[in-house]
Amino acid sequence: MEFVLIGFAVCLVLIVIGVPVAMAFGVLTVMLLYFFGQDAGYLIEVTYKKVDSVILFAVPLFILFGTLLDATGLAKRLIDFVNLLMTRFRSALGAVTVVTTALFSSISGTDSAAIACIGTVMIPRLVAKGYHRGHATALVACSGILGQLVPPSVPMIFYAIITGSSILGVWFATLGPAILIVIMYCFLNAWAVRKMPIVPEEKFDSFGEQMTHITKAGIHCIPVLLLPFFIFGSLYSGLITPTEVALIGVFYVLALGFYYRALTWQEIKIAAISTAVISGAVTLMFYFTETTSKILILEGITDELGAWVVANSPNQAVTLFMLNIILLLLGMMMNDLSGTVLSAGLLWPIASAAGVDPYHFAAITGVNLGLGTVTPPTAPMLFLAGRIGNSSAEEYIKPALVLMIAGMVPVLLITTYWPDLCLFIPKALGFIK
Repeated sequence: MEFVLIGFAVCLVLIVIGVPVAMAFGVLTVMLLYFFGQDAGYLIEVTYKKVDSVILFAVPLFILFGTLLDATGLAKRLIDFVNLLMTRFRSALGAVTVVTTALFSSISGTDSAAIACIGTVMIPRLVAKGYHRGHATALVACSGILGQLVPPSVPMIFYAIITGSSILGVWFATLGPAILIVIMYCFLNAWAVRKMPIVPEEKFDSFGEQMTHITKAGIHCIPVLLLPFFIFGSLYSGLITPTEVALIGVFYVLALGFYYRALTWQEIKIAAISTAVISGAVTLMFYFTETTSKILILEGITDELGAWVVANSPNQAVTLFMLNIILLLLGMMMNDLSGTVLSAGLLWPIASAAGVDPYHFAAITGVNLGLGTVTPPTAPMLFLAGRIGNSSAEEYIKPALVLMIAGMVPVLLITTYWPDLCLFIPKALGFIK
């Protein structure tokens, strides 16, 4: 056990000093191979079989899908349509931000893509309507975590593969907490804007005039609105696999981009390079984490650690609390993809020993890592939104803390200690028993 602690200590130090996470875990893997004298050839072969997966091919496709969609600028059509549906409320534009981020997350599959795309359009619009810049930035950043929770979530593909769970079951297990977060954010936004000098939206002379504008915006938005229906419909029907959904989505976005002249060959090249870099880094992280996990299993360390946690925790609630703290710290140190790979490979065996359902743990992982990405002092997604919105940390830290403490923490507690929130939807759809 002391060798394992030394290895993880070295890995943590490397991450802190700026070594890429995948490389840090590569060092950890080599150290554990040396310490325990395991057959490297056997481990490489076993782990490679898990990486050599058609399902895993969905990851770069979904990343490319989201990156291309971001480049087209089609999110503005979605924003305009949802805004017309909610113009009667004083806090409408903030609610539009939350809802469109959730919808765009269901299309792009990642939180960074959702923040970049929605934030670029919505933060200037919110500020122009009288919202404080810090509140607008915090709202976009905290809503961006929905990319980890709303299907099809790219990080959850890795979780499903590593834990041997159904991808559809994992995706829909995180949907319940996502819906609850959207509701909480809308209420908190309505409360926050009471004292802001909000510029009222343009009023329509009649209901018929409003419906005319909504219909026009809806027709204009049909190409974008078809994407969530296609994704959810295809996944629910089971007619095509997640990998095929992603592939069709890439060609669909390319067709839209060329039709509306919203994509250039240079943008496609940049998107392809970005996808290759992200996918390569995460797959390498997946490989090293899987190898480390196999070593720990073969040496019986995961069993020992799980037994120790169960023996020293008075009940499952305490174990879940401890896992929440670890997951939150992971989210603060690394991105959603790396954090999910690590938690599925190393923390899931402990949760399993405590009797936690894998789909329940998927939702706990998603909410925790999302919360970690916007929690100071690291807060990578919060700082990303700050750069996009040209907002200083002094402006957005306080409103972000309000959204986290009053919105996300209650959802995290409900997700952790009320499993039915996570399991009801996948059970109702028949994805899990």
